[in-house]
Amino acid sequence: MKQLQIIAFLLLALLPMHISYAEPAVTPTDAGIKDAIVKIYTVADMPDYHNPWSMLGAFRAYGSGCVIDGKRILTNAHVVANETFIQVRKHGDAKRYNAAVEHISHDADLAILTVEDETFFNGITPLEFGELPETQDEVTVYGFPMGGDSLSITKGILSRLEHTYYVHSSHFLFAGQIDAAINPGNSGGPVISNGKIVGVVMQAMKGDTENIGYMVPISVVEHFFTDLKDGRYDGFPSLGVSIQTMENPDMKRKYGLSDDQTGILVNRIYPGSPAEGILQRGDVVLSVEGHPIADDGTVEFRPKERTNAMYYIDCHQIGEQVSFEIFRETKIQTITLNLSKTRSAYTVVPPEQYEEIPRYFIYGGVVFTPLTKNLLTRYGTNWMENAPDYLVAELDKPITEQRQEVVLALKVLSAEVNQGYEDVFAWIVNEVNGQTFKDFTEFYRLVMTSKEPYLVLRDEDFVELVLDRQKAEAANPKILATYRIEHDRSPDLRDASEN
Repeated sequence: MKQLQIIAFLLLALLPMHISYAEPAVTPTDAGIKDAIVKIYTVADMPDYHNPWSMLGAFRAYGSGCVIDGKRILTNAHVVANETFIQVRKHGDAKRYNAAVEHISHDADLAILTVEDETFFNGITPLEFGELPETQDEVTVYGFPMGGDSLSITKGILSRLEHTYYVHSSHFLFAGQIDAAINPGNSGGPVISNGKIVGVVMQAMKGDTENIGYMVPISVVEHFFTDLKDGRYDGFPSLGVSIQTMENPDMKRKYGLSDDQTGILVNRIYPGSPAEGILQRGDVVLSVEGHPIADDGTVEFRPKERTNAMYYIDCHQIGEQVSFEIFRETKIQTITLNLSKTRSAYTVVPPEQYEEIPRYFIYGGVVFTPLTKNLLTRYGTNWMENAPDYLVAELDKPITEQRQEVVLALKVLSAEVNQGYEDVFAWIVNEVNGQTFKDFTEFYRLVMTSKEPYLVLRDEDFVELVLDRQKAEAANPKILATYRIEHDRSPDLRDASEN
């Protein structure tokens, strides 16, 4: 849960449109770069996961971006997430042009936009990708932050490079920390060094700190573009294992390591992962791709610079292989794993979802839905404290063959048929008429195909919710009409029923 606690201190650099910024003085040599910077206007709408048949309502926001090769615009995913309408405007131009999302990586908080009217790109020289700067190198941030409507340019240094949690996706990925001023509205703007893109502004530190911001570094940006070469975005691979550091000397001795050997301990292997049947619990991973792993779980990615060992996994694409040196039962072995899955394949609660409609099912006025990260975040900014502890605890639980999703009786739409259940809220269902199920789809099938006169739902403590099947099905149309709900199930279940 450490990753989730860290996220609470970060703030996405995205703000409603009523705020703008003043233009600082720039040198003539900046003119070509300035012409390639665009302001992005987004209208978005998000589902209400506590009322999964409805939306929260449209809102407007803005961010920044830059023109790149191929008549495209590079920006953040969170600038255009859940969009319903996008427009872009060039620096120094009053006209807005309609735009659309071509590709998006919510994992890496990156998106590529196209513009309907290609005359938008006339007179613009696309910006090129550069090399990852050295720490302490000067960088320049371009964008349209709060305080005015004109382009802002701020300078700073690249303070550090290491893994951090991306607010938009909760992914733990390589990132750059910069001390240039970053404010709401800067999101998606380029970070420039030697006239080329070396990063994309992503998020800023929230709190008493000043001028601490983060960029998606060029290495992650290039991973995104390489991923898209086949026309499809796959994401970042995951090994599907849980590991722990080995900084305690006695732990190292217990597993037979010498004083000069370092590594990390494998303590869980997820079912269906690339590591299943190859790695074992108790293995010590000594190196990845020939790079030694320290006892604190870090690797050197450049001389004297270290980050999390997952760096050399993140460099790969789905479908590639990665090699490890492991220590097992006093022997050193070399193994190779096929990187076939992303991290979302291994937990019962999926990470943040965007451009998705929540799945739900209403039966006898009881609303059922899978537990998702989106539902938890609807408890507010401090959702980890506000959401029920037993729901938050599900976040770290791995998928098993028997359990791949958590099904909730989310709430009860009060009616005579469900009298006495008015206080049921976010109740985890484990059984349907004595039968367990692995996911929401199987839960739905059990409810719909059962011939029993009563629907009996139980949780892990055998607490029951009982509905008379005939009464529940007869009451459903009236309940839907009373609560002004058009459909008793989400589109995916309606489609399945029709087929």
